[in-house]
This record gives sequence, structure tokens and C-alpha cells, in this order.
Amino acid sequence: MQLFGSEILGLGRGLPDRIMHNSELEKIVETSSEWIKSRTGIEKRYIAAEDEATSDLCAKAAVEALEKANVDASEIDLIIVATMSPDYMYPATAALVQYKIGAVNAGAFDLMAACSGFVYALVTAENFIRCGRYKKILVIGGEVFSKILNWKDRNSCVLFGDGASAAVISQTEDSSKGIISFELGADGSGFDKLIAVAGGTKNPITAEALEKKEHLLTMKGSDIFKFAVRIIPESIQRVLAKTDYKLDDIKLIVPHQANYRILESAAKRLGVGMDKFFMNMDKYANTSAASIGLALYDAFEEGALKKGDLTLLIGFGAGLTHATCIVRL
Repeated sequence: MQLFGSEILGLGRGLPDRIMHNSELEKIVETSSEWIKSRTGIEKRYIAAEDEATSDLCAKAAVEALEKANVDASEIDLIIVATMSPDYMYPATAALVQYKIGAVNAGAFDLMAACSGFVYALVTAENFIRCGRYKKILVIGGEVFSKILNWKDRNSCVLFGDGASAAVISQTEDSSKGIISFELGADGSGFDKLIAVAGGTKNPITAEALEKKEHLLTMKGSDIFKFAVRIIPESIQRVLAKTDYKLDDIKLIVPHQANYRILESAAKRLGVGMDKFFMNMDKYANTSAASIGLALYDAFEEGALKKGDLTLLIGFGAGLTHATCIVRL
């Protein structure tokens, strides 16, 4: 069987109009703008409108990615949407995006791996393309966290934002392009570290659950922090070990944009400077499955990355999941 390569033809983003700065959160919960910035690196985030759902932001990101790739929606074979805040429990948000952008020939499904979702989706798309089954796939990460947060919980509501990112992935004859090495992982024993307790088949929505706000996100931040600081260097080293490359060969590490201090601690363990990591959580906050795609988008727009660069992507989050890949852009 011939193995193909893959390349990103276009990137897009979908953002709400409203921007919420840290100073606004001072009026909602007991916190301060400086505390949020110093502890997380976050300065602002985007907040969806009342009538704006995850599929709307995903569709907006998809349209821009298609335009930049010079690809018509009818050419897309498959749409994968990574999200942990879907429009509905079912149908899939990807199906709604498929309808909204007119991708009439595409299959569509959702993938739920939380903040690791973009890399999980990218690896999934890569495998379809590399074996020749599909030629063009739309990978999207999208979240509307503002509608699933407990805005009285200062430990979580200051961290998240809304947004979507998209990438058009295309088949190429050059098999050296695309994902060179990857690792997908999970530690299900940490399932309760970031969770919405009610809303699934384990604990359906009840009046009591709503009163207790059990349908909203809860997290054990210190446990997530410890997991991320450990898994980032460990996974990066394992993925590099599968190749002939060293960390010095990587142009940039593009991580999930959760917290500056997490990346600072991981960098120390890796023995690299912070300039090795691309960061933009100051603009978007934590957008979970959208964050790595938004970081890639900004890295290209700012000239930090260009076609042909060797890049490392890494995500970590609820599950507990993690996903790392080395990709030739």
C-alpha cells in the first residue's frame, strides 16, 4: 500500500465578538486582574453571545480555513470536531458544522478528548489520509465554555474562554510531510479531576443536580497542574525517542494553552527556555480543544512558524488524556 504524506493547506479561527478582560471578573467573583495574570498568564478571553453555540464558532473557523486553503467545502471528505462543550449531547456538532458550511460530501463525527482533542483529531485525520482513504479532511477544535462554567467558582471561571480553530488537512505525494511521530495516552483513574458530574447516563439531569450545579464544570486544579507538569516532558521525550530528532531540531513546541506556570515548570524539566514554547493564553485563556489550533493560527500569522518547519504539538486535560505529535508542516 502506498503511504501518502499530509499537509495543512489552511488554518482558520472562530471567535465571538465579546471580549471579557480580567477586570470584569473582579466584579463577578472574589479575585483580581493581577492575581489571574500572575498565576495563569491570562489577561482576557472571548465570550459567546446568548444565541451563539459551539457549532457556530466551528463553522466560522472552518470557512476561514477553507478560504485560506482555496478549497471548496464540497471537496472535504470528512469533518472531525474535537469538543467537550457540544451543541447537544446528540447529534454530533460535526454534523451541524457539515450542514452550516455546505460540506455535502463529507462524513462527520465528534471526538471528545478534552484539551488533548485537537491533537487526537489531527492524528486521526492523518491516518485516514496517509493510507489513501481520504484526500481532504477538516479538523476542528471548538468550545463554548462560558455556558458550562459555574460563574461563582473563582477557581475555574477565570481560566476558560470560548473559541474555535480549524485546519484543512490534505493528502500529498511527499510522504515526509505530516506527522512523523505521535503518542496518544490516558489515565482514566483521574476521571474526576475535571468533570461535569451530572448530564450523562451515570448521573442524569435532575432538579437536585441542577440546584447543586452538578451539570457544570468542576476541577481539581492542583491535580491537573501536577499531571501536566509531569506528562509534558515525559511524552515529549518518548515521542522524540521514536525519531532521529532531538529537541534542538524542533522549531517550536505548540502546547495546549492552559497556564503559563505549567509550561514554565515543564520547560525547566526539559532544560529549555520559555522561548521554545509558543504561548497565546493571554489573549484567549484556556479554550480546551480549540487552543492548540488557535496557537498554530497565531504562530503562522506572526511568522513564528512557516511551511516546512518541524513542530511539536502537545495537549493534556480531562480524562486524564494527553496527546503529543511531531509534525512537518
